[in-house]
Amino acid sequence: MSATLSALRARSCSFRLGVVAVLAIAFTLLTGVVDGGVGVGPTQLFNQPLYLLANALPGLLLALLLLVLSRRVLLSYGLAFLGQTLLYAVNALKVRNLSTPLMPADFRMLGQLRRGGFKLLGSYLPASPWPYLALLAAIAIIASAWRLEPTLFARRTRGKRLLAGVAVFGLIGTLIAGMPGWMKLYGGRHLWLEPWSASATAEHSGLVSSLMMFHLQQNHARQKPDPAAAQQLIERANAALRERLLPASAVQGEAPDIVVIQSESFFDPSIMRGYQGVDLTPNLHRLAAQGESGPLHVPTYGGGTIRTEFEVLTGLSLRYFNDLQFPYLQMNHKVVPSLVRTLRAHGYETIALHGNDPGFWNRNTAFRAIGFDRFVSRSAFPANAPMDGQYMADRAMTDEIMAQLKNAGPPQFVFAISIEAHGPYDIPPADSAARDAIPVPVGVTGKNKLELQNYLYHMQHADQELGRLAELLAHRERPTLLLFYGDHLPALTDTYLTTGFVDGKDMLSQAGTWLLVDPRNPLPATHESLASWMLPGRLLELAGIRDDGYFALTQVIAPQLATLTRAPGAPPEREDVAERTADDDMANVALLRMKGRLDALLPRAETQTAELGHALHAVNGGEVESAGAHQ
Repeated sequence: MSATLSALRARSCSFRLGVVAVLAIAFTLLTGVVDGGVGVGPTQLFNQPLYLLANALPGLLLALLLLVLSRRVLLSYGLAFLGQTLLYAVNALKVRNLSTPLMPADFRMLGQLRRGGFKLLGSYLPASPWPYLALLAAIAIIASAWRLEPTLFARRTRGKRLLAGVAVFGLIGTLIAGMPGWMKLYGGRHLWLEPWSASATAEHSGLVSSLMMFHLQQNHARQKPDPAAAQQLIERANAALRERLLPASAVQGEAPDIVVIQSESFFDPSIMRGYQGVDLTPNLHRLAAQGESGPLHVPTYGGGTIRTEFEVLTGLSLRYFNDLQFPYLQMNHKVVPSLVRTLRAHGYETIALHGNDPGFWNRNTAFRAIGFDRFVSRSAFPANAPMDGQYMADRAMTDEIMAQLKNAGPPQFVFAISIEAHGPYDIPPADSAARDAIPVPVGVTGKNKLELQNYLYHMQHADQELGRLAELLAHRERPTLLLFYGDHLPALTDTYLTTGFVDGKDMLSQAGTWLLVDPRNPLPATHESLASWMLPGRLLELAGIRDDGYFALTQVIAPQLATLTRAPGAPPEREDVAERTADDDMANVALLRMKGRLDALLPRAETQTAELGHALHAVNGGEVESAGAHQ
């Protein structure tokens, strides 16, 4: 009798394990189907089974944990698969709008939903009711499974259930924490990893594996600057650096006020096929004939405004910081060396201005670290500030800039962030007739046509406000410099695929535009290609502030490195040996700058007699004042 019972128990246990195993295989194959990557599809099961298993493993672990808790196998696998499917749906939205897959840093955006982010990010959700009905149906099925599905094993298992739960929970915890043991699977030795391309990595290894690999890579790739390499770059540039540097006492005349406009999604449409020779930005072109301008290479496409914003405010290239995907959400420095701090050191009052929630992108905290005295956000604008489409109109921003500028007191630096032209571009504007009158290239139809016209409607407002602001500044009592640039191209991916670009390159390789003028005193027109992190050095030079060695260095190496800045996923530019060397050395310069250990290596404007060898000794062996401590 006891032998029969033992046999029945063994058969029951084998059956339960068999059910779990069969569902695990089905889960793995279905994960490949939902993923759609060439390397993890069901047809690759016998060619590279590890790829399929690695991509499905986090979901499988979640299913096993739910099984231990609920004792219902179909419910557990269903819940895990639903969660995984939602992840893929969010990824599809990002790829459609930004042409890049999810990265680990994207999950930091969850904290922004309660800081004004839900309205902005939620506007990208599909308008069709079908995805939401499908989600409700899935939830209903799962709720039914909870009530109707029989349990797979008894509630009491003499500690086996507890032990299994602790083991699975421990595996999930170590994976989320990025423990080094997982590098044996997700370190890139066994799977396909292209560190420079999340898109290629996800296509060949699967989205989930891609997230795991980049997560572990960021956790274990600690960047250590090499002062000797930084010194080599500074020595090579030493003569040009000394020519640019001037002590503060050499500056003559009244310090100009400075206004910087970061124009949301602004670019010159004439780079698109179908708009060659069409002047949709007349004020930009008119002012370019009175100052400095050119293509602007930025580190993002379609979104990620704070990436460009960080580079402009700090003069630091994100190219050199592997772990800063969204810098304001990841910075742990209370003091960040920046353009703002340099201007404060020269007596400027520094003001940030943005007609949106101050907590979104963590700007309220980041701006304190960067050095702003004040942040004028949405609540400080007039209650009747005009809107156009979904967001505040650019003319409201112009009005507030002029309200902040004073004709007496210390010089002012105003950094204004526009929002009118922010996507998505399916929201009707205030003047639909003006929108409908905008021409579009041949082949752009339907939804793409409407979105392109909506974007151009708002972009032309940005150009109009640029002209109005320049005119207002020209008639002020105090001199004012105006820097204007676009943070990235708008996410009009389908339209770009239809039209193409004049230079034949793809949308991720396109440059935006920058403009620097003195509205009261026109300058000789110059045209130069820059990267966003090179703009503050150029601005300081024109303002007569030429005693910061780092910003002067960015101008010396600008012609060589400008085009290396590009959006994530963009095809790499060809680099010669000199460019690669300068790029590698500049990475060490940037890391030292962020850590506050660079100043000792740079020649000083006051004496210009600093010995680089002694400075290197100070960096390696002595205490060096942080970059922000003296500012």
